Amino acid sequence: MLVVPHFELVFTIPISRSKSKCKMETQMEMVAPPLNPTSARPAVTAALMAETGLDEAVLRRLVHRFYAKVRDDRWLGPIFAARIVDWPPHLERMVTFWSSVALMTGQYHGRPVPAHTSLPIEVAHFDRWLALFRATAEETCTPAGAAHLMERAERIAHSLHIAVVSAQGCPAAPPKLF
Repeated sequence: MLVVPHFELVFTIPISRSKSKCKMETQMEMVAPPLNPTSARPAVTAALMAETGLDEAVLRRLVHRFYAKVRDDRWLGPIFAARIVDWPPHLERMVTFWSSVALMTGQYHGRPVPAHTSLPIEVAHFDRWLALFRATAEETCTPAGAAHLMERAERIAHSLHIAVVSAQGCPAAPPKLF
């Protein structure tokens, strides 16, 4: 890790007004930033876990149960079956996604919008996805955890729907999220 020191100027001006006693002292001091800056992320994650009852194990159960329902669903199942052949990596990616979204862990580093814009989906698919997700969250999580997840799921579905509609109208254009 490269540590770049920074300079801090400290000015001291005596209170005396007489010319003989009034002089300004300037001191330049090198101050290096801490070697291990602390992140607020672990504290935020811990607070969210305490508030919602969510943790990695709960999110893993949620994701696995939810996608089992999706795969069996007559509306959503065929869309996923046509695109996902290796389910274990997809499920792991979704666990890290929901960990980042719900607990602010920062684990997910993907690009969900481009992954969805080419899908043959419309508002009814988003409604069905949300209904299955809500049912699974309510079965799997505490009430506070389910509410926390649903607030985020609804925002994500809304943003993805806008991006999909935008891409369907002009496939070469970047998605308009607002």
